[in-house]
Parts: sequence; C-alpha cells; structure tokens
Amino acid sequence: MSALILDGKALAKTTEEELSVRVAKLKEKTGKTPILATILVGDDPASATYVKMKGNACARVGMESIRVHLPETTTTEELLAKIQELNENPDVHGILLQHPVPRQIDERAAFEAIDARKDVDGVTCLGFGRMAMGEKAYGCATPAGIMTILKSYNIPLSGKHAVVVGRSAILGKPMAMMLLNENCTVTICHSKTQNLPKIIGQADILVGAVGRPELIKTSWIKKGAVVIDAGYHPGGVGDIEKEGLAEVSSAYTPVPGGVGPMTINTLIRQSVESGEAFIG
Repeated sequence: MSALILDGKALAKTTEEELSVRVAKLKEKTGKTPILATILVGDDPASATYVKMKGNACARVGMESIRVHLPETTTTEELLAKIQELNENPDVHGILLQHPVPRQIDERAAFEAIDARKDVDGVTCLGFGRMAMGEKAYGCATPAGIMTILKSYNIPLSGKHAVVVGRSAILGKPMAMMLLNENCTVTICHSKTQNLPKIIGQADILVGAVGRPELIKTSWIKKGAVVIDAGYHPGGVGDIEKEGLAEVSSAYTPVPGGVGPMTINTLIRQSVESGEAFIG
C-alpha cells in the first residue's frame, strides 16, 4: 500500500472557501472587513515574496491587507513605534512582522510589542505560554498549520511518540508543545543531539524543522511513520530526504505543497478569527 500524501495545498484551498463564507457573513452583518497589517523591513526578495503571497491570500477570502514597508536602516525604536501605531488602530485586526528582520533590530522586542489580541502569527511569549498551558491563543502559524493537517487527515496522535527535529522559537518549540497537548510523547532533537538517527528511528510521528536540506535520511525513519517536512530549500527540497519516503512512511507531506500552504492558511484563518472577535 502506498503512503498517504498529506496535501496541504488542497486542504488550504478548501479552508479558504470556508473562510470566504465567514468573511462575507461578517461584512453582511457589520459592514466591516477583517484587516491584516503586514510589516516588511528591508528589501529581502524572499521576504517580499512571502508578504505578497499573504496579501494575495487575504484577497482570495475577501479580507483586506495593509502593507507597511520600512527601509533596511530602520531602528528597533522606529519599528516599535510603527507596531504601536498598528496596535492602536481599531481598523487593524491582525499584525504580522515578516521574519527575519535586519540585524540591527531586536526582533524579539518587536514581536513582544505586538498586541496579543492581534498576534495572528503566534509569535509573542504570552501567546506561546497560553498555548503551552492549553489556553486559547493564536498558535505559531507553521506548527498550527501542521496540527490542522494531522487532524484533517485523522492521523492518530494520542499516545504516539513524536520526534521534532529543530528547536526554534516559532517552529520547533511550539510544535512540541502542540503535540504534547494532544497527548503525544514528545522528543525534541537539535544540533547537539547525540545518536540522532537512532532517536528518529523511534518516531511514530516525525517533524523535520531543522532548516538544513535533507539532513534527515529516509533510512533513519521507522517503517509506517507519519512524516512531516517543514523545511523548504532551493530546488524544492525539504529537511527530509525525498527518495524512498513514500515507501517507508504511512503518510507524508510533499515538498512543495505540504506544510507551506498551510502556514499562510493558518495566518489567514487566525486573522479572520481576530476580525470576528474585534468586529462581530
């Protein structure tokens, strides 16, 4: 039997159709539209592309977006002032600061300046803490998107051993907490982990979130594991080796077309939810 392809692109399309209905109902009821403000600092081409994609996704569901483009030389203080302006704007319901920012900016301070009620990308410590404690919060977009994929495809989670390779503040760590909240037994691996192939070989659910092309080899993966690849690198490769993956896994996310579309989709869904909370 061939492995199940966890098609994030198709799932995102279905979800967008549902979100369009919710936005239309909100407009009809209140005359107002959810608005997402995106902040891009500098001229990194990849970041500019991501911001454009997010704006296009807003348009597809009937939302509006405000694009704030600040120069490469922007200081932390200038960025904080812009974030505060958006916090105080009653017509803005979600705020996204595109990562990464130029080196002179204190990125964590900028994330923390975002009003938690408008933190639709799930980047604040308060949001992370509430999520980890099982309280209502907007989840970090990529791991929350992965959870949507797992649940939408009815992947069993409770009691399973999940191995997360990567410990970043906006991917690996929240991913581990979300899986733990669903009663998985979770192991977090990273650059200092010893015997990485052996640990990966124990995973019922494997999440590659390390940011290195095909670091994880197919030969390390247990037969029948569910494999989630959160990486994307030039040439259309992820963090997990593609060759043989369909034969060893029971289900896997393709690269591209797996996790990526659901990251943006989660941001848009949480923006709609914020709009409903503020407007509706």
